Amino acid sequence: MKVVTFGTAMGRIGRDAPPRLRRRAVRRPLRKALDRIVATLRAWRQRSRERAELARLDDRMLRDIGVTRCDVWREINKPFWRS
Repeated sequence: MKVVTFGTAMGRIGRDAPPRLRRRAVRRPLRKALDRIVATLRAWRQRSRERAELARLDDRMLRDIGVTRCDVWREINKPFWRS
């Protein structure tokens, strides 16, 4: 009788495992990677929106929050992926 292992110390699924378990073992890391990508894209989009809103503020509003036009210019000219 052949012994089928569904996992080892390193968490790998054996070749003799049922296809359903193999698919699940592949889907989890892909899902985690996809979730990280989506979270990164959302953060970039939010940062872009915040910078656009900052650019629309007038001088009075900027004085209220203690920011100068120079600070605004520096912030809105950063690439969206930089924080």
